[in-house]
Amino acid sequence: MASRDQVKASHILIKHQGSRRKASWKDPEGKIILTTTREAAVEQLKSIREDIVSGKANFEEVATRVSDCSSAKRGGDLGPFGRGQMQKPFEEATYALKVGDISDIVDTDSGVHIIKRTA
Repeated sequence: MASRDQVKASHILIKHQGSRRKASWKDPEGKIILTTTREAAVEQLKSIREDIVSGKANFEEVATRVSDCSSAKRGGDLGPFGRGQMQKPFEEATYALKVGDISDIVDTDSGVHIIKRTA
């Protein structure tokens, strides 16, 4: 369980042409990532977020299928983390959420994310 100064979160990451690393567990050669614009990644995540918030989709199930992060194998679960352990925009967005809330689109050097705070 997360300690008092830590949070716990899951996320869905969509990488794009501007992402720091142009490969992922589901696209090891980066062929899809290299052709995905940031705008297309954002649109994909907006649609996913709407489906989750409206109850049409389950966050963890979608993360397992579509997230470019290796945490997809755990439904997007990143486990507990404290300040200074994640990229600043990701950290700030996570700490601003209440447990159970899902963020708007968050941009980092890794790509675009939606984050669900779990603890």
